[in-house]
Amino acid sequence: MKYITEYRDPHLVERYLAELHRITTRPWTIMEVCGGQTHSLVKNGILQLLPSQITMVHGPGCPVCVTPLHLIDKAVHLALEKGVILCSYGDMLRVPGSKMSLLEAKAKGADVRVLYSPLEAVKIAAEHPDREVVFFAVGFETTAPANALSVVHAHRAGVKNYSILASHVLVPPAMEAVLDDEEGIIQGFLAAGHVCTIMGMDEYYPIVEKYKIPIVVTGFEPVDLVQGILMVVEQLEKGEYRLENQYSRVVHPNGNPEARKVVEQIFETTDREWRGVGNIPNSGWEVRPEMAAFNANLKFHVNIEKAEENKDCIAGQVLKGLKKPHECPMFGKGCNPQNPLGAPMVSSEGACAAYYHFSRVAEELAV
Repeated sequence: MKYITEYRDPHLVERYLAELHRITTRPWTIMEVCGGQTHSLVKNGILQLLPSQITMVHGPGCPVCVTPLHLIDKAVHLALEKGVILCSYGDMLRVPGSKMSLLEAKAKGADVRVLYSPLEAVKIAAEHPDREVVFFAVGFETTAPANALSVVHAHRAGVKNYSILASHVLVPPAMEAVLDDEEGIIQGFLAAGHVCTIMGMDEYYPIVEKYKIPIVVTGFEPVDLVQGILMVVEQLEKGEYRLENQYSRVVHPNGNPEARKVVEQIFETTDREWRGVGNIPNSGWEVRPEMAAFNANLKFHVNIEKAEENKDCIAGQVLKGLKKPHECPMFGKGCNPQNPLGAPMVSSEGACAAYYHFSRVAEELAV
């Protein structure tokens, strides 16, 4: 398949790795922002092939993982107590809330449905005018256009029993939060290519200049990642800092103007709480006041008190790149995909799940 198989070429990976080993003279700490990149690094054994001086740390690049506990509780409340048809992507169902997950709510009789597109939820709402339908709109900038488009379609079609529970988070403010953390050790970033496909690259130039740090927009295949790491290290070794685009076959500097237009039509920027990280100013999108009829938060007036995170879970430290998943004392023991203590063990993009399924550390713990 064009643009896939050639980016899994082992010989090209070997060439980039050889060059990395040749030029690396000092220890460097690089964060890959996206959980999809984390899974590819772990699954393909790339972490073991890098020079020993290079440390890859895994950032808060999983929107499911950073969805606040109280927002999951709110979705559960809507499904169980308000009797709505609660629609979601599959990853969200098993993420633990303070009392239960959406999957457990479904087992108790709630009408919770897994969909592949929010437009399916609009269709369900049109087919069931006597029921309220809520789509749990979780994601980075990548999924926001489809969620925004669902509101546009519902509005145009006069579907008044549809709304979204928005938990959209934005990547650049999270990168700044990581860099501002007193314990932060990041010296370079692999930026998430799919986010830049939508938003373009302009938001990253101020970060490069403010923090004097290299950022390389990178894809998800082995060649993408190893080449991206090489591009970051080349800058670090020379004492340079620039924004570069490794993923140029997909990412254009201005992103996708039509997608951005529909997002701006429906959403406005707001402060957002990131699970395990805390509140980050201007790091999320919420439905605009003029579209309040489609905002489930306002439509149902649900106030859920914030609950304490599980004290045994160090997901916050993992998401900020301060700890690796296997450094958690509960990893693979009290916390596993069948009994997750935190979202990073549940999500298909969670760092803990990646280590559990693909890392030798998990295999050693299982012995």
